[in-house]
Amino acid sequence: MSDAMIPTPGHIETIELKSALEERYLAYALSTIMHRALPDVRDGLKPVHRRIIHAMRLLQLNPDQAYAKCARIVGDVMGKFHPHGDASIYEALVRLAQDFLVRYPLIDGQGNFGNIDGDSAAAMRYTEARMTDVSMLLLQGISEDAIDFRPTYNEEDEEPIVLPGAFPNLLANGASGIAVGMATSIPPHNVSELCDAALYLIENSDALCDDLIRFIPGPDFPTGGILIESPEQILESYRTGRGAFRLRSRWHKEDGSRGTYIIVITEIPYQVQKARLIEKTAELLFARKLPLLDNIHDESAEDIRIVLEPKSRLVNPTLLVESLFKLTDFETRIPLNMNVLSMGKVPNVLSLRGILQQWLEHRKEVLGRRLRYRLQEISRRLEILEGCFKTYLNLDKVICIIREEDEPKSILMKIFRLTNLQAESILNMRLRSLRKLEEFKIRQEFNSLNDEQEKLEKLLSSEVRQWKAIAAEIKEVRKKFPPNGELGRRRTTFEAAPAHDLEDIQHAMIEKEPVTIVVSEKGWLRAMKGHLSDYSSLSFKEGDKLKVAFHAMTTDKILFVSTGGKFYTINANVLPGGRGHGDPIRLIVDLDNDHNILTAFVLDPKGKLLLVSYLGYGFIIKQTDTIANTRKGKQVINVKSPDKVCLCIRVSGDHFAIIGENRKMLIFPLEQIPEMIKGRGVRLQHYRDGGVSDGIIFTLEKGLIWQDTSGRIFQRSSHELAEWLGIRSAPGRTLPKGFPKSGKFLNKGLDV
Repeated sequence: MSDAMIPTPGHIETIELKSALEERYLAYALSTIMHRALPDVRDGLKPVHRRIIHAMRLLQLNPDQAYAKCARIVGDVMGKFHPHGDASIYEALVRLAQDFLVRYPLIDGQGNFGNIDGDSAAAMRYTEARMTDVSMLLLQGISEDAIDFRPTYNEEDEEPIVLPGAFPNLLANGASGIAVGMATSIPPHNVSELCDAALYLIENSDALCDDLIRFIPGPDFPTGGILIESPEQILESYRTGRGAFRLRSRWHKEDGSRGTYIIVITEIPYQVQKARLIEKTAELLFARKLPLLDNIHDESAEDIRIVLEPKSRLVNPTLLVESLFKLTDFETRIPLNMNVLSMGKVPNVLSLRGILQQWLEHRKEVLGRRLRYRLQEISRRLEILEGCFKTYLNLDKVICIIREEDEPKSILMKIFRLTNLQAESILNMRLRSLRKLEEFKIRQEFNSLNDEQEKLEKLLSSEVRQWKAIAAEIKEVRKKFPPNGELGRRRTTFEAAPAHDLEDIQHAMIEKEPVTIVVSEKGWLRAMKGHLSDYSSLSFKEGDKLKVAFHAMTTDKILFVSTGGKFYTINANVLPGGRGHGDPIRLIVDLDNDHNILTAFVLDPKGKLLLVSYLGYGFIIKQTDTIANTRKGKQVINVKSPDKVCLCIRVSGDHFAIIGENRKMLIFPLEQIPEMIKGRGVRLQHYRDGGVSDGIIFTLEKGLIWQDTSGRIFQRSSHELAEWLGIRSAPGRTLPKGFPKSGKFLNKGLDV
């Protein structure tokens, strides 16, 4: 290696890795935000879309002109303005032409541009395109110095920084994009409503979102659908610039013969692929997660028609559709994040009013630039007309000078006191034009331009007149999209969500089948198919045995009570199956290590429970107040070690008999026990040592019945129970003769 090839220390620059990464990543982030992901608030376009429209303008692909191959358009965009892949440019072009994604398409496509099923467009060599009237509105005034241009990436051409934007494109067509550390998601709106709101904002500059929402009640999606978001929530979203909208499919019921019917979906939510939607619904149907639905098939042609067949004619159609809304994309949430480039420079989350206000300010700036440009054109033309008038008065002499002089321009300027522009205009005129010069026509045009100049100067000097001119332009835009027209009519309507019981909807998504819930002493849980009548055949792990078993349906909620006072709620349909010994309940709920399952039972929404702790405290609670929404459970009765929950009894009677480990029994009216939501409760029986052994709720009029270990039945009437009747928290009396030595009610049928 020669000495010239050896790098010297002066060629190496030491840079800290952290600062180098920060600098480079910041540059990348800014590039993504400014030149790729976020739209400009003024024209609602990202750079790639703006470049596509500009390239089509240069190709003169106006709505009244012939189509051009998309490959030609993409090539021009990529070669002159957008140095990226042709696939991304063509994808952006295709999206601007898809009427199921863009509310007001900017491109009129010819050929296969994809469909709502999710099929992609044909290759760019097969498709053709031209601009629509909406694109022409965005470009209106671009040749009149309405906006600034900048050099392209190779500085061989120029591209617009922003389009004039006579159409409120940002809100009308919406936008979506993901940048670095920020994103945008703006749904489309109805342009007629946007124009009405803009006109109101011009007349009332201090108007708030609360006023504008009277004109813009919500988004208007190209695929229609029904918005079920409340007006208050919509207003809050527009006020803050962030939120979401619940959008669901439009459906109706079609009656058949013998009381049968079908449900027909005619509109699906925005940006949902129809084929994928039907496929996912069919998967849920096959997995038996839609028990009310029998079949689904697609009968769509030009319009959407998805047919749902219920299991039977007795199925409630609303519940069937609600179950679909819960599990599938027949209902979606459309996010709102109005993060845009404010005036093309600063990323900012704007409110609805902020976006409209900045668009109007842009229109005012465009109007001012167009007025100044027109004034310059008028001034130039007036100067030329003055020269023409001088030429008309001395036509023969002018022609003679042009014919005989080598430098006629300087001679004309000197003799007739012409400006350079006037002399150039005269010399550039054809002889035929010189011959046809007429004083009347020159004066007529001169006076007309003078009048126009005076009007434009007055308009430029008055903000009030400028806003009136902008309002007139907006009214013209609104006329092109009338509310009763095909493109201007509102497609998305508003409804309140059906007030159905969530439990009914939840049940509609579960196939109703009988099961037997089995819980072992060591906490193993299983749900066996069918209602078993004999539990003796159940098998358990070695050293384990049956704790509780009961019948339920797959649509039921099962309540589990722990000795620590917590309640756990599990849907019966998600319990482990009956194969083997089931699963430990600790895998399903967060049960403390020092606590065990006391009992389990089916939730009765109208029922009440009596909870009793070992130390003799307790209270009554509604079963609905014990429902837990998480696997951590819900702490209902407060107990501290060594205390624990020992009884959980259904409330069905008017008196409570409680027995202590000291073999003393106390009976008192159930009304003496308070009903609570949470807590320790009140003392039910007083003990010197030990705690509660058992308890039972019964009806005093029917008497108290128990059974001993040998199977003999004992019954005491209300009169015979007089010595045990007392008030809550008393110690009680010794158990009657014949009561089991265990101190427990062996026949207890009311205990959970």
